[in-house]
Amino acid sequence: MTGLTPEEYNRWYRTPRGRWIGQLEHDLVRRLLKPRTEESILDVGCGTGYFTRCFARDQTAAVVGVDPDSDAIEYARLHAQGREEYLVASGEKLPFAAGSFDLSISITAMCFAQKQVEFLQELARVTRRCFAVGLLHRHSLLWRREGRGDGLGGYRGAHWHTKQELVGLFIKAGLPCPIVCTALHFPSGNILARIFERIVAKWWPWGGFLVVVCDVTEL
Repeated sequence: MTGLTPEEYNRWYRTPRGRWIGQLEHDLVRRLLKPRTEESILDVGCGTGYFTRCFARDQTAAVVGVDPDSDAIEYARLHAQGREEYLVASGEKLPFAAGSFDLSISITAMCFAQKQVEFLQELARVTRRCFAVGLLHRHSLLWRREGRGDGLGGYRGAHWHTKQELVGLFIKAGLPCPIVCTALHFPSGNILARIFERIVAKWWPWGGFLVVVCDVTEL
């Protein structure tokens, strides 16, 4: 995962700042992906299952989380809310047939993937409608605060992408150019940051959380 234990990683989402950031990221992905309640969802690189649980609350179909970290998957299983399933698997080689899920998501997992083109191709292969990938944005205040050098805390060892780099990855993967949006423009999470986040969210392009959405029906 990130060098943190599953409990340490998940505990961050229970802090005021972590809760705010998690909600921002979830809301942006949901707004772009527009999941219907009857659609199945795969969460690739789910870690402790935070986002898997968030999406499972509103779905009537299967929601599955996969991660190569067996300890994280065990933690996710212990904290499942009833509808999700969890499996140990790599995002670069998913154990599912083509078109197994209506939608797929992956939140900051590709930042740690060694084979990013294969990661994208696997997401496209197992998805019927569209997939969303959440990444860390190199051109952001978040990078200046926590990404320089090898990164801090849960960001340690992560790759921070630029929009131009992402377009190149999608071209190499043979995929349609994605929709790109950002959130988390003011990463401190204090009162002023939250106010300004609401003001600039729809037009400021330098948020620390970078989301790309790809419609695989165009393939």
